[in-house]
Amino acid sequence: MSSRRLFISSILSCLLFGLFAPAQESGPIFDYDSLFHPVVGKKGMVTSQEVLASQVGLDVLKQGGNAVDAAVAVGYALAVTLPKAGNLGGGGFMLVYLAGENKTVAINFREMAPAGAHRDMYLDENGEVDKNKARFSYHSVGVPGTVAGMSYALDKYGTMSLKKLLKPAAALARKGILVTYSLSADITRVRKRFEKCDATRAIFLRPDGTPWQPGEILVQKDLAWSLKQIARKGPDAFYKGKIGQRLAADMAEHGGLINMQDLAAYRVTESEPVWGEYRGHKIASMPPPSSGGVHVIQMLNILEGFPVAEMGHNSAAGLHLLAETMKPAYADRSKYLGDPDFYDVPVSGLISKDYADELRKKISQETARPSTDIGPADPLPYESTETTHYSVVDQYGNAVAVTYTLNFSFGTSLVAAGTGILLNNEMDDFSSKPGSPNAFGLLGGEANAIQPGKRPLSSMTPTMVFKDGKPMLITGSPGGSTIITAVLQIILNVVDHKMNIAEAACTPRMHHQWLPDKLRLEKGISVDTLRLLESMGHKVERTDTMGSTQSILLKDGKMFGASDPRRPGAGAAAW
Repeated sequence: MSSRRLFISSILSCLLFGLFAPAQESGPIFDYDSLFHPVVGKKGMVTSQEVLASQVGLDVLKQGGNAVDAAVAVGYALAVTLPKAGNLGGGGFMLVYLAGENKTVAINFREMAPAGAHRDMYLDENGEVDKNKARFSYHSVGVPGTVAGMSYALDKYGTMSLKKLLKPAAALARKGILVTYSLSADITRVRKRFEKCDATRAIFLRPDGTPWQPGEILVQKDLAWSLKQIARKGPDAFYKGKIGQRLAADMAEHGGLINMQDLAAYRVTESEPVWGEYRGHKIASMPPPSSGGVHVIQMLNILEGFPVAEMGHNSAAGLHLLAETMKPAYADRSKYLGDPDFYDVPVSGLISKDYADELRKKISQETARPSTDIGPADPLPYESTETTHYSVVDQYGNAVAVTYTLNFSFGTSLVAAGTGILLNNEMDDFSSKPGSPNAFGLLGGEANAIQPGKRPLSSMTPTMVFKDGKPMLITGSPGGSTIITAVLQIILNVVDHKMNIAEAACTPRMHHQWLPDKLRLEKGISVDTLRLLESMGHKVERTDTMGSTQSILLKDGKMFGASDPRRPGAGAAAW
């Protein structure tokens, strides 16, 4: 039954993706309304950006594994099947709900700056940021945390052996995966970057130097070797053993900073999530160095004082309100958010109801406030779109939300020779020059300046919504700076607009990040609405699709899952 549901989910995702494509002259030959239905399960569910990985996770659940076991298996599988974002050479965040203890924990396996990193490492002789060095060089790489993070979660909260959970990913790497149209297109898009690295070119380009074509088989032998090493010796293989030795040697050969001491010094941290309340629901999300949880709660606090449901979904009044709510949150992000081990982040102030009351007073419901009139307030009296998220719920009531990344699509596009592992470019998420925007237009200040051992600020926002003390919604998204607003809109769609989870995922989205002062809107918003927004003073910009939410809604004793149709190949697998 699960295979049939997985197939149907994949087909629906492909069909729904057409909703965001240009209209065809002949018109649709199927009923769109009939497609806005989630996948349903009772015992277990996995939603991820790649259907094979979802099936890997579901198989673990059917074998009696818990949500953490499945999350680890999915994380490793995505490293093979979704190489642009799934990874061993990156890092991220995991939110875990433990039903037996009625407890939620936040696990931080974000990358760390190597010991040789320093504040001005990306500035040229004129004091300006060398963008290529910050984003596409061996200096761009933060010490990876994925392998350590997965093992930490498994050792503390899982039930199965790492060796067993790695088998599916290793087999996929060794035997090969079918190249899909989207994977071929992804490779083609970054082909020039791949050509600059022998190890990358040998994997992702054919012998004649052209991209792999749809229907061909992509074998990743070196990655299979790395997975086998981890299965045998655990994370020590990566941080102290043969994988680390090959990675450090490749770094040394190309002038990179990471050495064996940096790898051995890497640490995973666990903390309490950041908590909020919204219309009778409790919200749990990631604390700093993620900015996502703080600002989702900050924005929900502001919105709670407005009749969001009465305004109507994606009405001009509703979109205006969202934009005016997002601006001050992103302004605060630019000043106050960073790694709390290095900077005192005023979390309690930012998420307080009193602070939201003050920000709410400054919002006009008729006129857009220019971003130049908004700055970081006093809360105390654009990361690449190629991140990925997945959500898991098991038969025991446990839930896991994971968002992890290489930053850009395929990270630096550099593979550590002999490992098959793509390296991240997360160092660009630091403020290379405080006050200067990063690749996604996000500003940062002293709180996010580069320091050895520090973790860069992130927008990743794995989130859970609770009702009556039990998980109701597990969600998250890729999308760089748009991650926070995508997660916010999923929550609003479910709580305020009473949508089912498929509707919540499929409806057009908007985004405003303070600077640049632009209201970004996906296609699907009416022209009349755009004109009304412009008359209010908004600088409206039509944009490509934003985010790829992977969500599970728990209701009436059932699990309802939906993989965002904005990116092909995603799928929800239900049991």
